[in-house]
Amino acid sequence: MGAGLVAVVIGIIFLQLWQYGRQFTTNPPVQQEPDWNNAYTRHLVARACFDCHSNETEWPWYTRVSPISLMIQKDVVEGREVLNFSEWSDNCCTEAEINRMADTVGKRQMPLPYYLILHPEARLTAIEQGHLVNGLIATMKGEPDQSE
Repeated sequence: MGAGLVAVVIGIIFLQLWQYGRQFTTNPPVQQEPDWNNAYTRHLVARACFDCHSNETEWPWYTRVSPISLMIQKDVVEGREVLNFSEWSDNCCTEAEINRMADTVGKRQMPLPYYLILHPEARLTAIEQGHLVNGLIATMKGEPDQSE
């Protein structure tokens, strides 16, 4: 084995030991969710957004392997800071924030492309994406479900 390969292996082992005992793969309790405009909106949000934007993150085995774990932890922490559906406040969003959220989802900037590789269930069809955008807008504005 070459010295470079040995160094890489030792580095990977060190990364695993360095993170040992850290408890970032647990979730804080859900405090309050939005008053969803309908169950389908919640379903779509849970499917495509909850892992990074709620306290209901699923932590598969690979979230415990460095350096992947560090990237995922960073994404979840930042996602929850931007928007957390589990720590909802009734006066959450301004009109500008609602528009930015709808624009981000509508332009397929979320979910992140590399997230979709490991979570194909989060990939939405164009119709689902439209329902998600409209449902998020209605939920954020506190509008009742108009689909019935």
